[in-house]
Amino acid sequence: MTGYDAVLFDNDGVLVEPPAHETAVEATREAFEAVGVRDPDQAHVDDVVRGTTVERLREMCAVYDVDVEAFWRARERLDERSQFEKFESGSRALYDDVRSVTNLDRPRGVVSNNHHSTVAFVLDFFGLRHAFDAYHGREKSVESLDLKKPNTHYLDRALAELGAELALYVGDSESDVRAAHRAGLDSAFVRRPHCRDTTLSVAPTHEIDSLRELAAVTDA
Repeated sequence: MTGYDAVLFDNDGVLVEPPAHETAVEATREAFEAVGVRDPDQAHVDDVVRGTTVERLREMCAVYDVDVEAFWRARERLDERSQFEKFESGSRALYDDVRSVTNLDRPRGVVSNNHHSTVAFVLDFFGLRHAFDAYHGREKSVESLDLKKPNTHYLDRALAELGAELALYVGDSESDVRAAHRAGLDSAFVRRPHCRDTTLSVAPTHEIDSLRELAAVTDA
């Protein structure tokens, strides 16, 4: 498919470096402690960090007899705070090819599994708000867990806001590729250092090594 009427981007791993696993683990353990669980099972911590579902989260909280909403509020607050701190300290950076997306002469948007407020922070912190016409992340709610990619929920929101149909979605994970195809979009998989050797079970429409290659892809 060519003649894209919009280009959408994932955030973590595409525009900015992904969060360190250790940082996410620490924030999750602090969230458990905030609701009175001092020694959570490492498997439960890993499940939250990797990306849990609403059902699994409810089962997990039942093990510790803690309120699901209370735990998740603590987790989202602490996870977001840890991300802000890493950006502010310079531990997480903007990729050096991101400024090139302003050369794409069509609407641009961001669609992320990260918090909507964190995406907003990133765009403001790096002075990128002007570069994107729409951005969508998930709400800090339990229910949002089942709306994450590969669900097309937030992609559909961005497409509707931009009035786009033939869009390209740029991601760095298999779930990004799957979400794009489920939404009827083409996909571009960008091979960042953290996913350089990733083997995908679903083929993206395009593979690129840099966002600078998008001009040629979108103008083909």
